[in-house]
Amino acid sequence: MTLEGGTRLLGTRKCGTPGRPLVSVITVVYNNRKHLEETIRSVLSQSYDPVEYIIVDGGSTDGTLDIIREYGDRIDFWRSEPDEGISDAMNKGVRLATGDLIAHLHSDDYYKDDGTLSAVAGELLRHPGALWLTGGIDIVDPGGRVLQTVTGRKYSYRKLVRGNFILHPATFVTREGFGKAGLFDPAYRYSMDYDLWLRLGTLGDPVTIDRRIACFRAHPASLSVSKSDRAYQETWEIRKKYLKGGRKELLGQYLQYSLKRIWARAYYRGLLLRAGDR
Repeated sequence: MTLEGGTRLLGTRKCGTPGRPLVSVITVVYNNRKHLEETIRSVLSQSYDPVEYIIVDGGSTDGTLDIIREYGDRIDFWRSEPDEGISDAMNKGVRLATGDLIAHLHSDDYYKDDGTLSAVAGELLRHPGALWLTGGIDIVDPGGRVLQTVTGRKYSYRKLVRGNFILHPATFVTREGFGKAGLFDPAYRYSMDYDLWLRLGTLGDPVTIDRRIACFRAHPASLSVSKSDRAYQETWEIRKKYLKGGRKELLGQYLQYSLKRIWARAYYRGLLLRAGDR
């Protein structure tokens, strides 16, 4: 069953103007009543205008829809129905969005402050040919305490091919960027964002924003995807498509990747310990 709501159904449509691009923010959620409200409030509290807010729910049964309906008069559009995974849900959001600039802010994440979208839109205006923009994040514990700050890193495509350092909650893609690079590949369940960044990277460098854009909440559910065996395997398969060189170079890259995997496991365990989860 499909349920829908939001101001768009009442005939209200937002649009950008010269010097004020429309920013579309998409939140994908499934059974996350506990954290969704903070995500919603961080979007609705933005000082920038115009912002189009879209929520794509996977058919939640835990009361998540009650939270969405509570803010229904300020959400542009929401839809709740079963989906075929997170890539499918994110693609639904992109297809529903009408903004010049599109971002995904998942239901575990929230924007750092109310000036975030204003700062990002300003960077887009200063770089009118950009296809994507990316910044930094704060990693926080379930109570919002900052565990680590990750700044937007100096970009090179060569470095990106050797490992994903683009932070999804802090990344914005223009409508033109999605048009040229395509949507998220539903064949990937964990590393679909990395695959998209590499496709975008073949078209042009992102604008690196010297600002912490979002807060990413560290807890077992949010980190389990990042450290799963399948996620690592997907990431390696994606990297192989873009790595140049012969068999010897690929072997060297795989060994480096395996070492990084060991480091990453220890890193995620450390984050959970600092977040108070045992």
